[in-house]
Amino acid sequence: MTDAPGDEPPFRRAWTRREPGRLIGRGHSAGDFLEAWDWQLLEERAGHLRIRAQLPDHVKNPRGQLFGGFTPTYVDLVALFTVRAGEDRAELRFRSWLATTNMRVDYFEPILGPEFEIESQLLKRRGRTCFVETRFFDGDDQLAVFAVTTLREVPLDRPLGDV
Repeated sequence: MTDAPGDEPPFRRAWTRREPGRLIGRGHSAGDFLEAWDWQLLEERAGHLRIRAQLPDHVKNPRGQLFGGFTPTYVDLVALFTVRAGEDRAELRFRSWLATTNMRVDYFEPILGPEFEIESQLLKRRGRTCFVETRFFDGDDQLAVFAVTTLREVPLDRPLGDV
């Protein structure tokens, strides 16, 4: 894969080229499914993100709440961005991949939307292992979801499955 901007695959463009105030552009499959290109980036600094996300109809359960099975998709995507938060993405050259190795999600309140906030923080980096805490807040600013994610940085030259 080359680093020339015109040669970037869509998923890389989604990471490196985004509109001001947004977390990600279009072209990342999970991000597009969650409509993450429309999330408002409220705060970003090294190892920390705060986002206002929307709740698309296709991720709701029959009661109109965020379907529990889709919650980890939000958590995983946000945790990946949290590890790289504060870095200049235009200079990002994808020398490594982040692989999620563990995730725990606790549900306290339903997410009803139409919007909710997500706050995420890199709590610890030790070698190639990153530990991220992610919290969702409902419309009343109540803690609705608490998650912890462990990610492992994997060099791109390693075979798939070799963490």
